[in-house]
Amino acid sequence: MGLFAGSTVMLLTILWGTCLVVGKCDIENSIALDHKDTKIFSLTGSGVSTDIWTSYAARIMIISIIPLILVQLPQIFQVTSLSHMAILVSLIVSICLVIAYSLYQIFQPWIQKRRLAYAKHKHVISVFLRNIKMHALERRLFNDDGEPNKEVIEKLFKTIDQNSDGNLSAAELRALVVGVELEELDTDIEGCVAQVMEDFDTSHNSQVDVEEFVRGISRWLKNARRSAASGRGQNEHSIGLLNNFHLQTRKEQDRLGDQNDEVVEGIQNANWHATKAVLMLLLGTLIAAVTADPLVDAVENFSTATSIPSFFVSFVILPFASSSEVVSTIIFAKKKNLRMASLMYSEIYGSVTMSNVLSLAVFLGLVYFRDLTWDFSSEVLVILIVCIVMGLIASFRTTLPLWLSLVAYALYPLSLLLVYILKYVVGWS
Repeated sequence: MGLFAGSTVMLLTILWGTCLVVGKCDIENSIALDHKDTKIFSLTGSGVSTDIWTSYAARIMIISIIPLILVQLPQIFQVTSLSHMAILVSLIVSICLVIAYSLYQIFQPWIQKRRLAYAKHKHVISVFLRNIKMHALERRLFNDDGEPNKEVIEKLFKTIDQNSDGNLSAAELRALVVGVELEELDTDIEGCVAQVMEDFDTSHNSQVDVEEFVRGISRWLKNARRSAASGRGQNEHSIGLLNNFHLQTRKEQDRLGDQNDEVVEGIQNANWHATKAVLMLLLGTLIAAVTADPLVDAVENFSTATSIPSFFVSFVILPFASSSEVVSTIIFAKKKNLRMASLMYSEIYGSVTMSNVLSLAVFLGLVYFRDLTWDFSSEVLVILIVCIVMGLIASFRTTLPLWLSLVAYALYPLSLLLVYILKYVVGWS
């Protein structure tokens, strides 16, 4: 239990803070700029940015502490007769959370791909509307009542309809899109034209007539007004609305993260790799089972020889010796970009989540089936405090300034002090 609590605390304090220090970049406009680190140790001017999926990982980690809360309820309400039942309920909840989290990991890439595609589509809309506004010159795209100005949109159609046949072809739309900032769209001209044609061509004849154009542009303008008008209190009839909508879609796409920088390689012999992965997991489990008793004996012997309580040996020393996340997360941090920062913090939060559900499930199973006593209130309290504090920090923000590393570092000695006071002064164990 000391290793369980110590690993959680170490990952969310020492390793969390170190990753922030190593991976920091300059923060401008609330976003950390990839590979730019000129502000040295500015507590507010440097830090890291992550994608929205890291925030989700932090929230999931907070949810994963539910079994720990459930198992402590008899101690909280001083109803010790229900302790055995509370352990069983917590065990069942832990197993359910393991299954749910595994399913989430399976479907999360598909969900992420869909959301990213939707965000890119909205950004195409925003850039296209800005380009339309430039073609409209001084004419307003909205009437005084806030509705799209259909007369102006029809005039735009006639301007774009170069052969005056009453229909816009893909070539004519392509001519309109040439002026769009394609480097912002992360797509090519053909991809942008295809998205516009897909949205506007409701008759599916590979052309857009004036009614389809007016209807499509009006729908896009209404969506932009709903998304942006309340954002900064700008005049909903002005170009500021479209600029606001553009910034929002750009920020949304950045928060979701883009996987264009990933090198995707084809996997040959996928069945062999899957089999190898399962065998490696089984081998690791076997090694852990074989070395468990000698590890406990070594901790006890070291504790006796040094007169250090065995709990603190397992709480302080073993997490640093046994954690597999330390090396990989530091390597991620050195890359100094949003993608790697998201990966390193997602790995930290994911490791703690699995510890809170899978490792705890194994531990609760041993306690329940061997009819042991659950008496780990101090360890549970420390885990709850650290998980909630460090989880909330990343749950509602995607940019982490450097000063948060001081909070993480401070939590580690405070956790040790709290455990010592509760176990050896208050006598909770």
